[in-house]
Amino acid sequence: SVPETPAGQGQTPPVSPAPEGEVAAGEISREEALAIALANAGVPEGDAYNVKTETDSDNGVPLYDIEFETDYGDYDFEVAMADGRIVGADYEVDEEWLDALGGSPVTAEEAASIVAGKIPGASAADVNIWEESGDGRGRYEGELFLDGMEYEFEIDPQTGRIFDWNADLRD
Repeated sequence: SVPETPAGQGQTPPVSPAPEGEVAAGEISREEALAIALANAGVPEGDAYNVKTETDSDNGVPLYDIEFETDYGDYDFEVAMADGRIVGADYEVDEEWLDALGGSPVTAEEAASIVAGKIPGASAADVNIWEESGDGRGRYEGELFLDGMEYEFEIDPQTGRIFDWNADLRD
């Protein structure tokens, strides 16, 4: 026969709170999903308006579809309900706003680090980046493939701002 476990033994210990910036086990709320999207886009909450948060799913992954507008661009994010992972993103900052939003000039290496900083588990070495100068102002363009996601971006070298960002789950 199997001996009985005394009360209090063999139970899982209580789960400690998730570290700052991470989401504890269990689904995240709409508010948390919006906060994740705003932080990833670098948009202060006060700049966002016409905010829409809807539930959806993509390839069987339940997610929040989050859309918001700012004076400088429209933003669209897909955030997984289970863990807060961004599984889709699409936004473009109007270029005339780049100087007004400010920043500091960056090298291609610094731009790669900015991109890697937006993606959990990425390093600058993972980022494929090149310089484009056809439109006069110049820009860094690039891509990154990581954890089943494809990221494409454009960064303004004068401000270090990502002004075009696209993240998609690859099929």
